[in-house]
Amino acid sequence: MKERLRILHYPEGDTREISHPIQHGALVDINGNPLALPLPTIRMIAYRTWKISSESTRNEEITHYWLEQVYPGELRDYVGQ
Repeated sequence: MKERLRILHYPEGDTREISHPIQHGALVDINGNPLALPLPTIRMIAYRTWKISSESTRNEEITHYWLEQVYPGELRDYVGQ
């Protein structure tokens, strides 16, 4: 059986392995966990998955999640009133 790896790619070039899949376009925190909407504030570090790619080797299936940072002005649309 192939090992399944999931890798986050941050805009700064850092990477991190996570244990769960995430959706394309999902808002996530710095650890790759989905953010619950509505957001409590715009004062947080948030990312959006803008690209998902995958590759398969003999022993591994690797899914890459490419993140972009979402800035406070845009987070305003996701904050509850």
